Amino acid sequence: MKKRVLSVLTVAGLAVGLLAGCGSQEAPNAGNTSAQGSAISERSSKGSTITVINYGEYIDKSVLRQFEAETGIEVKYEECVNPEEMYSKYIAGAIDYDLICSSEYIIERLIQEGHALEIDKSQMEYVDNIGDKYWEICQVFDPENQYAIPYFYGTVGLLYNEDLIKGEIDSWEVLFNGEYAGEIIMSNNVRDALMIAEKYLGYSLNTTDRDEIDTAFELLIDQKKDVEAYFVDEVREEMVAENASIAVCYSGETYLANEYNEKLQYVVPKEGSNLWVDCWMLPKSATNVEGALLFLDFLCREDIAMKNFEYVYYPSPNEAVLAQLDEETLSDPFVFPDEEAFENCEVYRQLDTDTIEYYSAWWKELKSVTTFFWQQ
Repeated sequence: MKKRVLSVLTVAGLAVGLLAGCGSQEAPNAGNTSAQGSAISERSSKGSTITVINYGEYIDKSVLRQFEAETGIEVKYEECVNPEEMYSKYIAGAIDYDLICSSEYIIERLIQEGHALEIDKSQMEYVDNIGDKYWEICQVFDPENQYAIPYFYGTVGLLYNEDLIKGEIDSWEVLFNGEYAGEIIMSNNVRDALMIAEKYLGYSLNTTDRDEIDTAFELLIDQKKDVEAYFVDEVREEMVAENASIAVCYSGETYLANEYNEKLQYVVPKEGSNLWVDCWMLPKSATNVEGALLFLDFLCREDIAMKNFEYVYYPSPNEAVLAQLDEETLSDPFVFPDEEAFENCEVYRQLDTDTIEYYSAWWKELKSVTTFFWQQ
């Protein structure tokens, strides 16, 4: 399978047990890819444009060019760093996006605020490639599966260098006990950072209890003196270069990290973590719904979904892809974490406005605190 060069950055699973039998199934809608391409092109609206926003390096760019070649529809493609930036860009209204790919809690927020258009799946030939289990995950935030199309999924955990760590790593405690002061990379995302403290303290990552939120943020503020940096995109390269001993990391980053540095290992701590799912959504700002639906269907097509899997290497919900993978890949914990990894994991839910603002105020306080671990 194609491997990206190390300089390429990615952003942000169900267990392998959930995928049992996929390797022996006939791929839904599998077959002649040229015939699949013809089916898409016959339904295209030549000469039109769609505007898409997604996370950085979260799609094989050749897919965009192939869609343009098959349909004549130009893809204007934008990237963002995190869910909050994506939400802000959409709400600003400067660009009429036809498609948004974002995290489940942002999708839920946009649905709740009335910004989502129902996706007419009857217009999509390949959407049935998405497995039932993944639709069920999405029902946590999209109960009738009306608005979201699953794209990739995974967990948040600890990427660590086994040569620089003493003993077994199985708990978030390693980030808070002071043993690795100055050797820790934390997430530069408010939900992911707070989630770690909440799960370590035994709280739900969706808690709205102010006392629990206060306690979790106070723990993060106390921890800051031990943190080398707060990163998202840079985590994998920093760990491969051995610039830190341990880092908070999306599960999909770990495969390439280990490919380039075999000392790097990944674990979902025993206290639990976030089971995330990124989805495509059709926003009300869409000016080319027909073209957007064609693009969504194109992404569900086996050959295109396989290209994106091989580029991103995050777990795919596309069973036509899973059916083509060998057992070694399906059982690789760096690609598809095992069943135990999902114990105590939760899907993020959209929080109420007051809680979001409360998070933001605490996050600003955390980021404004000046500490220097080497002076401690």
